[in-house]
Amino acid sequence: MSFLDAFTLVHVVISLLAIASGFVVLYDMLRGKESGGRTAFFLITTVLTSVTGFGFPVDQILPSHILGVLSLVVLGLAIYARYSRRLHGKWRTTYVITAIFALYLNVFVLIVQGFLKIPALHELAPTQTEPPFAIAQLAVLPIFLVLGARAVTGFRAFEPAASKKVGP
Repeated sequence: MSFLDAFTLVHVVISLLAIASGFVVLYDMLRGKESGGRTAFFLITTVLTSVTGFGFPVDQILPSHILGVLSLVVLGLAIYARYSRRLHGKWRTTYVITAIFALYLNVFVLIVQGFLKIPALHELAPTQTEPPFAIAQLAVLPIFLVLGARAVTGFRAFEPAASKKVGP
C-alpha cells in the first residue's frame, strides 16, 4: 500500500467517524441533551477531516479546498461557542447552527465522493452536473434545514451545568 493509499484510507475513516458522531450529536441536540465527549469527538474528527483534506497532492485550488476552509471557519465558531462561550445566550444557537452546518458539509462531500467513487452512482452522474446528482444534494439540504431548526429548539431545553442556579 502506497503512502497516498494509506493517507486516503485514514482520511476516509476519519470522515466517516465524523459523520457518524455528528449524527449522534445531532440526535442528542434534538432531545435537548448535551453530548459531552461525543461532541468533542465530533468536532475533533470533523476538524481532522478538513485538515487532512488539504494533504492530497493537487496543482490548483479546488472546490474541496474552498469547502475545507469554510468548514474550518464554521468549526472554529462552533468550538468557540461551545467551549469558550459555554453555550451562554445566543452562543447556544450559534453552536447548534454551526455544528449542524459542519455536519451538512461532511455529508455534502460524502455525496460528491459517492458519485465519484461508486460505479453505479458515477454512471448516473459522471460530471456531477446531471439531475441525479442535483436531486441527491437538493434532497439532503431541506432535511438538514428541518433537523437544524428542530435542534435549535430542542437544544434550548438544555441548560449547561455551569449556568444552573444553585440554592434559592
